[in-house]
Parts: sequence; C-alpha cells; structure tokens
Amino acid sequence: MNRTDRLYALVEELRVMAPRPRSGRWLADRFEVSVRTIERDINALQQAGTPIWAEPGRTGGYCLDPSRTLPPINFTAPEAVAMAIALENMAGTPFQQAAQTALRKLLAAMQGSDAAAARELASRVHLLGPTTDLPPVPALLADALSSRKVLRIDYQDRDGATTTREIEPLGYVGTPTHWFLVGWCRLREDIRAFRTDRITASVTTAETPEPRTLRAEDTQHPLR
Repeated sequence: MNRTDRLYALVEELRVMAPRPRSGRWLADRFEVSVRTIERDINALQQAGTPIWAEPGRTGGYCLDPSRTLPPINFTAPEAVAMAIALENMAGTPFQQAAQTALRKLLAAMQGSDAAAARELASRVHLLGPTTDLPPVPALLADALSSRKVLRIDYQDRDGATTTREIEPLGYVGTPTHWFLVGWCRLREDIRAFRTDRITASVTTAETPEPRTLRAEDTQHPLR
C-alpha cells in the first residue's frame, strides 16, 4: 500500500470507529508499518485539516471527530477532476493553501476505487497556465476520456483544410488560450494534439481501443 492509499485508509478506519479511539500500535499492525510511520501519517493528516486528536491513557489512541467528517462521497472521477482543476486555478491567490487542503479532503472522503479512478484521470490532464477564461469544450469532447471510446472527428487545420480522422483519446492539455485533446491519430499513426475549437464535428463510436500509455513527452507535441 502506498502512502496516499494508507492515508485514505487511516481516515476511513478512524471514521468507522469514531468516536472510539484506535491505538498507534493497533494501526501500525493493521497497515504493516512502524508506529513512527503512523505518527507521521497522523501528523500529515492533522496538518491537512483532518480533525484527528489523541486521547491519552491505556485505552486511548487516535480519534476522529465524527461531527466534522463525511462518509464516502459518490463523486465520479470526472466530477472530482473538475473540482481539482478549479482548485488548481487558485494557485497564486490567498486561498492556495486552503484549496490544496480542500482537495485532500475531497479525495479522502471518496470511495477508494473512485478516488483511484480520479487520480488516473487527473494524470491525463495537463495545465500549462490558467484556463479560467477559455470557452467551454463541447460535452462529447469533454467526456472523451471517461467514455473510453474511439472518436470520429472532422478537424480543420490552420489553413482551413478539413480531414476526417479516428482518434483514441489519451489526455487533455490546457493553455491560457486553448484546450487540446491529445490522442492517437489513426490517420497519421502517431500521437497528435487537436485544438478543440477546430474540431467541427465529432461522433463517439462503439469501439473501445486497447489502452495506451500517455507519456509526459506526448503532451509536448506542437500546440498550435
């Protein structure tokens, strides 16, 4: 279990037990780590704003305030990523730290599988600057990654020429001026970045392609 998953699991364990405590030794045995690691994890959660406190004594341990916590939230992966992108745009404002804390709380309150799906989807969205003033992306293109289907698009290049292509959506790149859909272009047999405002028509096919890995360098294709 990696640390992120362990932090989520710690909160869930304490939430289920609340208001009864769990000892550091019990938690260490449960997650197969040292007591010192549990102490560091609890401190990290407290720094993030999670309402955990320690009760002293032989029957004491760590407690979670049930009145200030939420049960698992059934946000979809796209909904969670939408919130993450909105919070990311708080960077550089007086609320940057609060936005980061809110995002950690959001992920901690989600079901484990939903949180994992949100992290995977978020890894495919790359922001190269603020995107708050961009026009909205059509719903079908916005759902391209979560639908996991091949798209058939009509694409207009910078010279006005239009081609019809089938693409396997892999990710999004947002710049201060445009959104791009990154995908495997079957016409060019390569990774391409498509400016969403130049996609003049699109259809979701019934085909589910084999998964492809989106590498960091794949998001560096010319964005024009």
